[in-house]
Amino acid sequence: MSFITAIIVAFDSAHALPSCLDALKQAGVPSIVVDNASRDDSVDVALAYGATVVRHARNEGYGRANNTGARTALSEFLLIVNPDVVVQPGCVAELLNAARRYPEAGFFAPKIVEPDGRVFFQPRSLLAPYLQNPKGHLAIPEADACAPFFSGACFLVRRSLFLEIGGFDENIFLFYEDDDLCRRIAERSPALIFVPAAVVEHQRGRSTRAEPGRVFRSRWHLAWSQAYVARKYGLPNPAPRVFMMNSLKTIGACAGFNRSRIERYAGSAAGALDFLRGRKALEAAGLDDPAVPLVLGEPTPPNATIAIADDGAAVS
Repeated sequence: MSFITAIIVAFDSAHALPSCLDALKQAGVPSIVVDNASRDDSVDVALAYGATVVRHARNEGYGRANNTGARTALSEFLLIVNPDVVVQPGCVAELLNAARRYPEAGFFAPKIVEPDGRVFFQPRSLLAPYLQNPKGHLAIPEADACAPFFSGACFLVRRSLFLEIGGFDENIFLFYEDDDLCRRIAERSPALIFVPAAVVEHQRGRSTRAEPGRVFRSRWHLAWSQAYVARKYGLPNPAPRVFMMNSLKTIGACAGFNRSRIERYAGSAAGALDFLRGRKALEAAGLDDPAVPLVLGEPTPPNATIAIADDGAAVS
């Protein structure tokens, strides 16, 4: 019998959590919500839906928070889920069935459907420049298929493998942590599997509410993380190019008094420049010492109500 726990990282996500947690509850999957010091009702919402809550006193970032959830869980499988993702009926069962079909594989990705109905599929990455996906020639597999990279918005992973490789790279605060994880899993596991029969809806951009300065910080981390993972795997450093290009764009945006573009381009330029100066993402986020999480609610049990029967069918 195979068991599963969902890990959801929340940061001011009270508006998105109900749909996410309700779908998981309907699927019979216990949830751990790792709260990154939300200022809204995220903790109360999570507890109301029966989730175990691990509460951080500060925003630890996406990867570090997921690692906290993985260490708290006791199940064989982890379902990493963004708060703005809603698993569709049968999704979890299909992922668990795939895990049974491919026992040596360690990572299973569902079909992610965007709000406009398009399917998000990521067969290429900065970390694998040899992979090509020309614009307009994306072919989405209709059956189970292998690919080297998948979105971190939702995926199933064997907990033992996740912990063995150290989970998400905790030097990354935000962005590219999923590409990095996929690359490291591929080094230990024969395959990462796309399971199109498992469907989730991704309400992109609804995981956190907009606030002043958020775009600047987001673009800072995007530029910094891009340079970090490139250096980690011996690829050309994009930071000089990103800094120069976005500095010029910032000047142009200032001339046009376009505040949103100024924030976006200036954030990218600042992130690239800080990387070149040797500043770390965790330092910029004020995370110089380890987190001490507080667990609320009952400890997550080592089993869910979803199991795989002897005939290969998932049952509740």
